[in-house]
Amino acid sequence: MAIQSLSFKGVQNADQVNRITTALMMLDGVESAEVGRHGAEVEGRASHQTLVKAVKDLKLGVEVS
Repeated sequence: MAIQSLSFKGVQNADQVNRITTALMMLDGVESAEVGRHGAEVEGRASHQTLVKAVKDLKLGVEVS
């Protein structure tokens, strides 16, 4: 399985972390996701672009790359 990293700017609280974690875990191909205020480590076969889109689609005002 591939491990991909995401970087975040603007995550302010645990609710946002939980929402990002849930969104990532619901994606097809994601086996695990460790999410914190500054980024995430995602294991699975989902593409980086798919992971970024999932976070942006939450419309939390978080920058993700």
